[in-house]
Amino acid sequence: MSKTKRPPARRKPLVAQARRGRNRGLTIGIAVLVVIAVGVLYIVFRSNGQNNTASGGSSRFQVGNPGVGQTAPDFTLTSAAGGTVSLSAYRGKTVLLYFHEGLGCQPCWDQIRDLTKNWSQFQAAGVTDLVTITTGAANLVAQKMHDDGLSATALSDPDLAVSHAYNANQYGMMGTGSDGHTFILVGPTGAIQWRADYGGAPNYTMYVAPSQLLTDMKTGRTS
Repeated sequence: MSKTKRPPARRKPLVAQARRGRNRGLTIGIAVLVVIAVGVLYIVFRSNGQNNTASGGSSRFQVGNPGVGQTAPDFTLTSAAGGTVSLSAYRGKTVLLYFHEGLGCQPCWDQIRDLTKNWSQFQAAGVTDLVTITTGAANLVAQKMHDDGLSATALSDPDLAVSHAYNANQYGMMGTGSDGHTFILVGPTGAIQWRADYGGAPNYTMYVAPSQLLTDMKTGRTS
């Protein structure tokens, strides 16, 4: 008499269900972590925005250190036009320093172009000179200035010595290895009258319309 064979136990569906359960749990866990991360970033950015406003900043820019009222650190840098330029040479004048990302940032060069086109408006506001600073090599900066037909004073800070002195490399999208988009107005006595770091999180601005720049400068400037 033959024995009836029992069908094998159906384990595969149970294994599949267990796997689906683990995957569902993993998905939920990841989703929770994402929500927490977004919440933390929101709090950080909101806190930064509040601190910036309190120190003279706005939703458009931050205000770094050294700031308004402090003495602008002196420097001597190689000029794209040849020779060197020192900040001390501008004593008795009001100079606008523009730290920017440089060779890989076309909006930064467009910024220089539009500033020079509208420079009469800055002169009317009492600004006598524009000095641009970037980390590119002097010969490459000179070539870019020539290619774009720019005539502003352009200085090279390849080792970031001056950028570090002004903390201008703290507000860009490329990390601390290059400058962001920082404007610093230095008065006749060498004191900083106004500062705006536009390049930082969360907006990462690489261009500011000259009219907006003038408005911000006039609003926050001290004598």
